[in-house]
Amino acid sequence: MPTSADALIAPIRDHLAGLGFELADLRRVGTLERPILQVRVDRPDSRPGQGVTAGDCAAISRSLEHFLESRAMVGPRYVLEVSSPGIERPLRWPEHWRRFVGRRARVRSDALGGRRQVEIVAVPDDEHVTVRGQDGAEVTVPLADVREATLVWEGPAQQE
Repeated sequence: MPTSADALIAPIRDHLAGLGFELADLRRVGTLERPILQVRVDRPDSRPGQGVTAGDCAAISRSLEHFLESRAMVGPRYVLEVSSPGIERPLRWPEHWRRFVGRRARVRSDALGGRRQVEIVAVPDDEHVTVRGQDGAEVTVPLADVREATLVWEGPAQQE
């Protein structure tokens, strides 16, 4: 199995698209002896309450396991975990940022001075995102400098 999940992103993304889903996040964790491949999937244009079900995850897991093993893309002792991204889903790729323009996100980036809650304003290209801080100031941040980003749940149950 590759030491990172990077080599698996494109083939897994393509496979999931063929099943009618999108890749929301891909992580390789665990140990060298027992690697864990965490795959978070979503439906294109999903909304809360209309996303991925447990049955979807089971079917995707079976299909993805067969796909990865038939192409020798993983070793014999890996663990595959398939789940939905959740309401506070990760923002990993430019298309995620574009899809959620106007929404709030928690972003960890040195360019923002650490972890900040911001509004996604624009995605001028595949390398940058423009965000608005709580002070109203807009800043354009290189996506390569974003260490972690997740949507902020803004539903009626949100407590501050």
